[in-house]
Amino acid sequence: MGDNGPPPEFDDVVTRRKRVVVVGLGMVGIVFVEKLMKLDAKRREYDITVIGEEPHLAYNRVALTSYFEHRNVEKLYMQEKSWYDSMPEGSLSYHLNTLATEIDSEKKVVITEKGDSIDYDILVLATGSNAILPKVIPGHDATGVFVYRTVMDLQNLITFSATKKGTTGVVVGGGLLGLEAAKAMMDLNEFGKIRVIESIPYVLGRQVDAEGGAMVVEQIRNLGVDLTLGKMVSKILTDEDKNVTGVEFKDGDTVDGTCVCFAIGVSPRDDLARKSGLNVGPRGGILVGDDLQTSTPDIYAIGECANWGGMCYGLYNPGVEMADILAFNLTDAKFHSPRSLTTPDMSTKLKLLGIGVASFGDAFADQFGPSWMPGKRQDKEVEKTLVKALTFKDPFNQVYKKYLFTKDGKYLLGGMMVGDTNDYAKLLPMSKKHKELEISPAELMIGKSGADEGADDLDDDAQVCSCNNVTKGDITKTIKDGTCKSVVEVKNCTKAGTGCGGCVPLVTSIFNKTMADMGQEVKNHLCSHLAYSRAELFHIVMVKKLESFEAIMEDCGVPGSPGCELCKPAIASILASLFNKHVVDSQRRGLQDTNDKFMANIQRNGTFSVVPRVPGGEITPDKLAAIARVAKKYNLYCKITGGQRLDMFGARKQDLIAIWSELIEAGLESGHAYAKSLRTVKSCVGSSWCRFGIGDSTGMAIKIEERYKSIRSPHKLKGAVSGCVRECAEAQNKDFGLIATEKGFNIFVGGNGGAKPRHSEILAIDVAVHDVIPILDRYLSFYIRTADKLQRTARWIESLPGGIKYLREVILEDKLGICADLERQMNELVSSYFCEWTEAVKSVDRRKQFQQFANTEENVVDTIEPMVERGQQRPSNWVTDSVTEDFRGTKWSSLAWQPVVEASKFKDIATGDSNAVKRGDTQLAIFKVKGKYYCTQQMCPHKRAFVLSDGLIGEDSSAEKKKLWVSCPYHKRNFELTGEDAGKCGGDDSLNIATFEVEEREDGWIYVKLPPVEELDGVLGTDKWRIKEGDEVREREMKEKAKEMVGKKGLAVNGKVKEELVKEGIVVENGSKGIDW
Repeated sequence: MGDNGPPPEFDDVVTRRKRVVVVGLGMVGIVFVEKLMKLDAKRREYDITVIGEEPHLAYNRVALTSYFEHRNVEKLYMQEKSWYDSMPEGSLSYHLNTLATEIDSEKKVVITEKGDSIDYDILVLATGSNAILPKVIPGHDATGVFVYRTVMDLQNLITFSATKKGTTGVVVGGGLLGLEAAKAMMDLNEFGKIRVIESIPYVLGRQVDAEGGAMVVEQIRNLGVDLTLGKMVSKILTDEDKNVTGVEFKDGDTVDGTCVCFAIGVSPRDDLARKSGLNVGPRGGILVGDDLQTSTPDIYAIGECANWGGMCYGLYNPGVEMADILAFNLTDAKFHSPRSLTTPDMSTKLKLLGIGVASFGDAFADQFGPSWMPGKRQDKEVEKTLVKALTFKDPFNQVYKKYLFTKDGKYLLGGMMVGDTNDYAKLLPMSKKHKELEISPAELMIGKSGADEGADDLDDDAQVCSCNNVTKGDITKTIKDGTCKSVVEVKNCTKAGTGCGGCVPLVTSIFNKTMADMGQEVKNHLCSHLAYSRAELFHIVMVKKLESFEAIMEDCGVPGSPGCELCKPAIASILASLFNKHVVDSQRRGLQDTNDKFMANIQRNGTFSVVPRVPGGEITPDKLAAIARVAKKYNLYCKITGGQRLDMFGARKQDLIAIWSELIEAGLESGHAYAKSLRTVKSCVGSSWCRFGIGDSTGMAIKIEERYKSIRSPHKLKGAVSGCVRECAEAQNKDFGLIATEKGFNIFVGGNGGAKPRHSEILAIDVAVHDVIPILDRYLSFYIRTADKLQRTARWIESLPGGIKYLREVILEDKLGICADLERQMNELVSSYFCEWTEAVKSVDRRKQFQQFANTEENVVDTIEPMVERGQQRPSNWVTDSVTEDFRGTKWSSLAWQPVVEASKFKDIATGDSNAVKRGDTQLAIFKVKGKYYCTQQMCPHKRAFVLSDGLIGEDSSAEKKKLWVSCPYHKRNFELTGEDAGKCGGDDSLNIATFEVEEREDGWIYVKLPPVEELDGVLGTDKWRIKEGDEVREREMKEKAKEMVGKKGLAVNGKVKEELVKEGIVVENGSKGIDW
């Protein structure tokens, strides 16, 4: 239901459903609604109305800082709008931008600021809390003072910060909220400096003690955040126009700043309850009993506004627990015993500014006395002496742990962690259950310190997802009863991993372990065509010398199958690693992803980026000038990469051959930036120039890059060489890296940046210069042989039995007796090197593959209109929404067979062949698979990309399915080519493409059954779907207009009434779910 007023009235008092009104559409409010609707799904006892004060649906405050990255509040929604609309008619309605101002408990009515009266049978107050702004401090109302609580607060901060570039932003408060605010202000990239002020001598005082807080302080300062500790703010300094200029402390000291954000806590929002006569606590909060009922019957309070046991709980987890209890008591308690609230668990695990912090159980029992002790309770001061702390501190890896036990070490009471929080899920239930430990305290702390989170030693009631209060048992139940058969389904069903996302690795581990325990194999096969892992298939291909896709399928897979987008690139990589033939020759071209197919990186407007190789980052002025000439001639956008290379963007497919020709003539060659291969070996100048250099880092980097250039591997490879321990080349976060020493080089392996960064580990120290290459040969050969598909060296080393220790034994000590063979194999591979660009330029057949259309020399350019930014041309911004038109259901006025392209343009190859063709202004894709032709539109509707002919063809050859599809090169949307479902998108019902009958005739032409040109262009024409500069702005404005119209009667927008707006697509009329006119 939309924002369309209260639910319908029922005349029959006996049979009508009870009306539950929830005041507050925040995180706890929506969790309660979800739980109540789930428990009430069969009985349908309740209809729910939610009143939300903000203009947005319920969003995730825990992830509020991510708003600065995408600026799209809908990405924070805990449930999409479609979820609300999908509820049974009358069961759920909501009001946005609506403030509840009064409760008439006798009439059981809630009155809103707009004057609406909403009847209830049961009222649930989930009004949350307000950020505290200390009005006793002079200057609290100055321009530039903010709080950090809502999306509106962030939007105001974003707008203001844009006017204060390079100045200092100040955050008052060093707790959870304060550090979140500091992260948010850093992410704005507007302030030159961020300063955090905290009144105590360390941060996170509610989660960790002074020693743990000091370690967090050190890490925060290392991130570039200034910290002022142990000082109280007494005044906001302003200029004569009341603009913030700084902060003054109680001791008279001052600091400068143009913006002050208060994040010193929250206060419960109980004003509605007070005004309506409900009892509130002396320090605020709506008083509730163990059943969460307030002082007035049929009115309940949950979340941060509720005061239970004399305390309001400002964390999300206690609010979820309250929502859970109340939803249960309103439904299942009729058949079971009602549940009562007990002391909420205040344990927390989170990452702040990239620093892992956790506290669990009775984390401060040694300071304030334990809340539980075995045996007879004693005086609090006496009990403090019965608590013993076990502490671990590693200043080198920034890890701090403090676990609290009973004096005899038999019971774990609580603890805190900084840096390494992996054991949190295991220790939390131990501290809550109050059971005797089966191992010693020391074993508990260091036994698996730093190990990956695992599912084996967790009980079913262990909390896995603290954001949504999901236990291990909740997850395993959905797997065991067959409800969920994948991690994605587990997340959708239980909500685990949908909050902050930190528990996803543990959820995955639990899924894999449960499936294995049920006898359901968690397979590591490449795909349904090949029942082998990549490493297993590599070994078979190597031993049997299977040099083609057909031979591999015949011997190892489904004979005659064209494969799919999963196995083809893996097979292409294996063949290249073993036999190194040109990737675009006919036998192998159909295996390649688009980047390899065109030996350049495809960009979002369908053009490509070109990166010549610059070994070690060393380049002559002449070669630089050649690159500049090419870039200027073809109007290419230029950018220096992090790997010391020059990237040229915007090259059209039909221009690649000409661009490469000019670069090759200048002595340059392919940089393989498009391939899963060696990308770069970065270097500093080392002893050649630097006064600190003790090794020729540039020379070694060039030697390494020249040796391993072009070798294909399971994933991309990056290297670096530094000339001394100052490490200017950043060799310790690469797949392999060298640092010069007095005796040679230290070799590091298994590091990477990216989504999951990892510091590399030392493989060998003081390696002589002449021994570096043999060791790297062995390491890279072993990786290529044994790694999984798309597995970086970091994860590969972690997966080895014994990790880096085992790798040293294999590579340095020849534990497996294969070192000579690894070196031989690498020598054979590097000796077969050729420049892929050069060979493509020299070959007539290969050059033909770079024609845009197979049936015409005409070209279509700029399917995304270019714009100029900072003196260079780049494509305009993508629009947000995909194209959801029903292309496959288009009713054409007439269809006629048209000769479109010569059949000789297509090859009969096992992987399938494809080409783009042009008719009028429309681009089409034609595929030939197993002698049969298929034709679709060229545009993928997901991002309006005209690229489908370049996608990989896939097949499901099972008897039940018999499907064929093409996988879009951009984001792997799969569109079916055959049968009744031709044109449908697998996994996204909102997308589809048009398909056309096609056949080869005796005259040697391919004929396609098409509508008249003008009609075809009117539906699929390139110009119709071309993205123009400013389209994304117009799209956003149109959405805002539509939002403004929701719930308004007789509305005219820009002088246009309902019918005109519907016709122009600004609004959609959709019956009872549409706009309420």
